[in-house]
Amino acid sequence: MGAWQRLLLFGGVSLRGGWGAFAPLWGSRVLVRRRQLSGGESETLKQRRTQIMSRGLPKQKPIEGVKQVIVVASGKGGVGKSTTAVNLALALAANDSSKAVGLLDVDVYGPSIPKMMNLKGNPELSQNNLMRPLLNYGIACMSMGFLVEETAPVVWRGLMVMSAIEKLLRQVDWGQLDYLVVDMPPGTGDVQLSVSQNIPISGAVIVSTPQDIALMDAHKGAEMFRKVQVPVLGLVQNMSVFQCPKCKHKTHIFGADGARRLAQTLDLDVLGDIPLHLNIREASDTGQPIVFSQPESDEAKAYLRIATEVVKRLPPPPE
Repeated sequence: MGAWQRLLLFGGVSLRGGWGAFAPLWGSRVLVRRRQLSGGESETLKQRRTQIMSRGLPKQKPIEGVKQVIVVASGKGGVGKSTTAVNLALALAANDSSKAVGLLDVDVYGPSIPKMMNLKGNPELSQNNLMRPLLNYGIACMSMGFLVEETAPVVWRGLMVMSAIEKLLRQVDWGQLDYLVVDMPPGTGDVQLSVSQNIPISGAVIVSTPQDIALMDAHKGAEMFRKVQVPVLGLVQNMSVFQCPKCKHKTHIFGADGARRLAQTLDLDVLGDIPLHLNIREASDTGQPIVFSQPESDEAKAYLRIATEVVKRLPPPPE
């Protein structure tokens, strides 16, 4: 048996006779039994199947005290998703000081929010045994990074990750929030599906660079949200252009307008462009996001405009 055939073994089945046919490995008696069931299923089995199929997706339950949830996602890692989530949260608060904004980091394996928001320490517990978010720059924040050592890897299997996500969603005392910005992990896996199916989401923001490789995964991310009935508010084209600080020449390092072409394909809007700029990187690394530390800069104003576009596209909050 070749290596590729061994890789195709899963759960006691083997791929045989072409790509569409699966055959069990454990003998013909099971095949006979399966044929018998296929030919004449009992009424009990039919009822059981109907009951299972009728359950559908998990029933969504709002996060207590949170009016609207905005998820920031990307198919590909390293495209500036967390930087966008942090500055979007700050921009939402800056655009309307009457709004209370929170920031939830559900990237269990690689939490970035603690460093970007200059926060350390363990959350305190309320009288109801709920974790209280840590606060900085007027934004209430919760992250797996507050619960583990900064340099400690999270080496967990899927069930443990899902348990952690459940705690981050249900065991945090947010108080009263107008917007909760959720920094999702890259990809379209268990965490994205769990969050999307368990809480009502007002809209998703997809972040990508103009590079073709990143856009392929951004496309998948947008389609995933559509499949689970989450409105996609639009795309953010990050690292759109680099301008030399000396000669002012502009270079499209990752390509030009790739996100705009993808937006046209998906019938979506581009919410804004964020340049590849040293100030954004330095501000994030020092825990002083650019919307807070340099609010009059062109880069901060770009995030403020994106926040305005996001709010325009949100459905009315529930009563």
